[in-house]
Amino acid sequence: MEFVVMYSLSQGVDRSRVLETYPRHEAYFEAFHADGGGLLALGPFQTVDPAGASMGIFTSLEDAERFIAGDPFVLEGLAVPRILEWDAVRFD
Repeated sequence: MEFVVMYSLSQGVDRSRVLETYPRHEAYFEAFHADGGGLLALGPFQTVDPAGASMGIFTSLEDAERFIAGDPFVLEGLAVPRILEWDAVRFD
């Protein structure tokens, strides 16, 4: 079982603030992964989305919650996260 964190931009957020905050977000996710935080993948959707959606995939609910708790996008009120439990079927 994996856990997907879906982000959407908070209502009324100026996208320039997202770009200003991105370097802190990037440093955060790189450190989280390097520390063994159970982060498998993350990134924005390339399809134009008015909500500015992105997602991350985590190996545990605890890691997903811990990631959200420290992410600058969330701490600065730029993104609204939600966690979905994902029962992926893998074709290895």
